[in-house]
Amino acid sequence: MWRNSGRSFGGFGGWTTDYPGGDRNLIEGVRRLTRIDVRSVEQPVALDGSDDVYNWPFLYAVEVGRWTFDEREAEQLRNYLLRGGFLMVDDFHGSQEWANFVEGIQMVFPDRAIEDLPSGEPIFHMLGDVDLRIQVPGLAALRFGQTYERDGITPRWRGIRDDKGRVLVAICHNMDLGDAWEYSDNPNYPAEFASNAHKVLVNYATYDLTH
Repeated sequence: MWRNSGRSFGGFGGWTTDYPGGDRNLIEGVRRLTRIDVRSVEQPVALDGSDDVYNWPFLYAVEVGRWTFDEREAEQLRNYLLRGGFLMVDDFHGSQEWANFVEGIQMVFPDRAIEDLPSGEPIFHMLGDVDLRIQVPGLAALRFGQTYERDGITPRWRGIRDDKGRVLVAICHNMDLGDAWEYSDNPNYPAEFASNAHKVLVNYATYDLTH
């Protein structure tokens, strides 16, 4: 498993959200549903100037509505992605967290646009069809009888591409896929949401390794 998040890739913050339960269910889902050779345990990763990040083809970052970068971290993430890496971001909600996410990602890619990914994008159809209408909620939101948090009412599936059109950064805004993985074996968490979250995961992982 490949993970990072929080206020900074190199510091402390919210990176332990859904950790390690979400990570371990994520790993088990990929193992069951694909033939990808998955590491047996989760692996936190830091943009610390070492070469460790380049050992992992897929990074998953949560709570990116609170992240910050310095120039060194931003440069290393940019190099990682342009060398063939992939970043999935998840579990951030509403306009304020979106603005903070954009500020961070623009340090990484100041010249690349964030775009809404169309429903026909291959990343959503690698091993099954992702239903983009489903807003995958966190367990806390469900306890209040809703699927959204803050003013993040509409799920947004967005991305950043390289010069050849490959999705480098897959952005899941106004959703909490990590909770769906973590609680996918919990009878109190609806199967519809867990199923769609696992479809997203196996499609993104397969896309990353084939594009």
